[in-house]
Amino acid sequence: MPEVYCVKLKKNAPGLEVAPYPGPLGERIAKEISQEAWKMWVAQQTILINENRLMLHDPKARAFLEAEMEKFFFSDEDSPQT
Repeated sequence: MPEVYCVKLKKNAPGLEVAPYPGPLGERIAKEISQEAWKMWVAQQTILINENRLMLHDPKARAFLEAEMEKFFFSDEDSPQT
């Protein structure tokens, strides 16, 4: 299990073994996000899907979730206080 410096949690933690999402965003997540932060995203994603009644076969819904994922992981406004 690789260890990464998780930019979301601002600490060293076990990382992901494979990119959890395709493309450059997935590769960045694999290098900079921990398993713990990924689990937090999965819970947040479920909330977003349910609250917005997203249909994942809709390209607009997938684009919305991708933008939210990028904000969740890499925007300082959602980072936990340390």
